[in-house]
Amino acid sequence: MNEEVRMVAWVRGRVQGVGFRWFTRAKALEIGGLVGFALNLADGRVQVVAEGTRSGCEQLLDWLQNGDTPGRVDGVTEIWDTPRGIYETFAIR
Repeated sequence: MNEEVRMVAWVRGRVQGVGFRWFTRAKALEIGGLVGFALNLADGRVQVVAEGTRSGCEQLLDWLQNGDTPGRVDGVTEIWDTPRGIYETFAIR
């Protein structure tokens, strides 16, 4: 479970204008060891890119899908890949 991975998730629902990116960053920092970003997309979704341990990314994904997030999450689609190693922290974009 210590394998380094990259997770990209697209979160649908009422996730813009409610502090969703800020809370996502806070959760990633709370989990620890995750870098990446949360970004509002023009179609109303939020894109979350996280790199770190598989267990850390899975914790973040579980929170996105089932956690106490602001707004309303209607669904999350994710893909897994190898990390690119280009992020230094977890940012809001």
